[in-house]
Amino acid sequence: MRGERILYYGKKVLIFIISVWVLSLVTFYVSRLAPGDPLVSYYGERVEKMSPEEREWAEEKLGLNDKISVQYARWIRQAFHGNFGISYKYKMDVLEVLKSRIGNTLVLGGIGFLIIFFGSLLLGIVCAWKEGGWTDRMICKVGTVISCVPEFWLALVLILVFSVSLRWLPSSGAYAVGQENNLSDRIVHMILPLAVIVTEHLWYYGYMVRNKMLDEVRADYVLLAKAKGMKKSRIMLTHCLRNVMPSYLSIMAISVAHIMGGTYVVETVFSYPGIGTLAYESARYKDYNLLMVVSLLSGIIVIVCNMAAQILNERIDPRIRISRHPDIQEVREHE
Repeated sequence: MRGERILYYGKKVLIFIISVWVLSLVTFYVSRLAPGDPLVSYYGERVEKMSPEEREWAEEKLGLNDKISVQYARWIRQAFHGNFGISYKYKMDVLEVLKSRIGNTLVLGGIGFLIIFFGSLLLGIVCAWKEGGWTDRMICKVGTVISCVPEFWLALVLILVFSVSLRWLPSSGAYAVGQENNLSDRIVHMILPLAVIVTEHLWYYGYMVRNKMLDEVRADYVLLAKAKGMKKSRIMLTHCLRNVMPSYLSIMAISVAHIMGGTYVVETVFSYPGIGTLAYESARYKDYNLLMVVSLLSGIIVIVCNMAAQILNERIDPRIRISRHPDIQEVREHE
């Protein structure tokens, strides 16, 4: 069993390393083959007045005059030593730039994810419990309409209503000037972005939970439990919910990329100083080093969450692991 675990987790680590390497390779090549001038990000308008000799010197300074394969090999070598280069736009180490923004995104995206996780689970259970009733029909109709509204449009409407017209909430930023350590001010600035993130994703996953719960409710074992006189609440919460949770964990793990993308859009609209804003700026201004780190960080989060969900599923239901690794079943049958 110990050797089996080492082999199992060893495969996971190998898949993780290969996935991150492929992501870095694709991002590196695509960013450099895309149209645009990275020197504008570093030197600004002075690029237009540069002579060919000055441009060649500037490209050599930034390491942009070599072949892409040579640039990638140099970047990989430096990355293994913890050196990811400097940001062309901010003129400082990319890790320092990332460090100043990552906390804002983790707080906004993390709180949004937790609300969506528990809120969609609650909505799905309530709708399955009241299937066909007015509560179920109302939640389904309202949720479907709201989830079809584009995030950027909803964000602009909320800004127009609550920031411009009513002046109740701020329209941008993570905190007011000089209020970085003021918790209440941060919460006020987070209300509108968080409302958009939750509103856009809550029913999408709540509807999935509802359908999966209804599939379990119509299963034969539920009819048997009812025939034995078991209460509906116990059937729903003890048996149906337990059988739904492995699938729900997989869905929520996959949803990390979906919710993260929505968070990036919301940060851009609200000028929220987070990773999403950095991703937009680095892509727009051809800030290669910053773009690489942001892309790798986002990809690593998605990969880790998917792997964690798969491991949890296999722990909850060993049949999943056996179906994916038939060699385990053969060994156990032989034993």
